[in-house]
Amino acid sequence: MSGDAARAGFVEFVRAESAGLTRFAYLLTGDRHHAEDLVQVALARVAVRWERLDEPGAYVRRVLYTQAASWWRWRRARPPEQLDGFVPDRPAGLGDDADLRVVLQAALARLTVRQRAVLVLRYYEDRTETETADLLGCRVGTVKSQTRHALGRLRTLAPELAELIGRAPQEVTR
Repeated sequence: MSGDAARAGFVEFVRAESAGLTRFAYLLTGDRHHAEDLVQVALARVAVRWERLDEPGAYVRRVLYTQAASWWRWRRARPPEQLDGFVPDRPAGLGDDADLRVVLQAALARLTVRQRAVLVLRYYEDRTETETADLLGCRVGTVKSQTRHALGRLRTLAPELAELIGRAPQEVTR
């Protein structure tokens, strides 16, 4: 592939995928600005390897996941007063969609990056267990166990989210 054709292919990829990649990164981080930064880093890595990549979409999602995990580890190592913001424990009630989004975002922020990535890939991007395992570079069994653990933690952290699927919290935990 010539340099111009490769460049055109990369530009087309960026145009077609950036919105979806930014949504994926936002769901991993919970921060719009950080998500945009992650996408830029990931696309820079894809650009360098563009002509050698068979699956650029899978590669860029893997880069987003690993970069988000690194950022998460960095944040955990800092005292809370050094961090720029906080995640509220839980609002008192769920009066509207905005409250529900706050509860969901707070609960997701308390999951590990891998758990969050598995939930985003499986339920937001509607990926199969096999696709999710390939994108995250792990086994299907890991995807299954991480999904189970993540959903269990969400049930514990925010039982009011059970309303999303139309069941009472006691029915969801069975």
